[in-house]
Amino acid sequence: MRQLFKIFSVVLLVIMLACDNDKSKHDNQVVDNKLLEELLVKNNVDLLKKESDLIDDYVKRNGLEVTKTGTGLRFQILNAGEGELIKKGDIITIQYEVSFLNGEVVYSSENDGNKTFVVGRGGVESGLEEGVLKLNKYSEAILILPSHLAHGLVGDGRKILHKSVLVYRLKVTDIK
Repeated sequence: MRQLFKIFSVVLLVIMLACDNDKSKHDNQVVDNKLLEELLVKNNVDLLKKESDLIDDYVKRNGLEVTKTGTGLRFQILNAGEGELIKKGDIITIQYEVSFLNGEVVYSSENDGNKTFVVGRGGVESGLEEGVLKLNKYSEAILILPSHLAHGLVGDGRKILHKSVLVYRLKVTDIK
């Protein structure tokens, strides 16, 4: 509820600033715009921190030993595969299960079939693309994607809600 109030307050402030066309207030608008920008940055930092804490709690509860990248992706390689690491441009196929931090499974290769994609071309979550670059053929891993590396503020329009952290459990079955 507190986050909703913050967002509402910021939106209201933006609307009020947009409706004021009085040129004599230009200097105040510049100050107000800077204040608005500072508020938005602070709000985003707070949200990222809360989400990071939730992920850290999940990792601890599940006894995982993850590595955290600079983007916030957490990954743990469960079984090393063979051959060279995946690189951009490779066409890979994975078996997967995607769940929320509460354990609710939203997608899986068991129900939806294996996923095949060209690494680096988009069409999948940016966190998934980042994570598979750490793997090779037959690798098995857990990837924890913060919302900004998953479906962000909008979700996927089907099962994944906005600002959802995703947990991928996957196995690379093919690389071309």
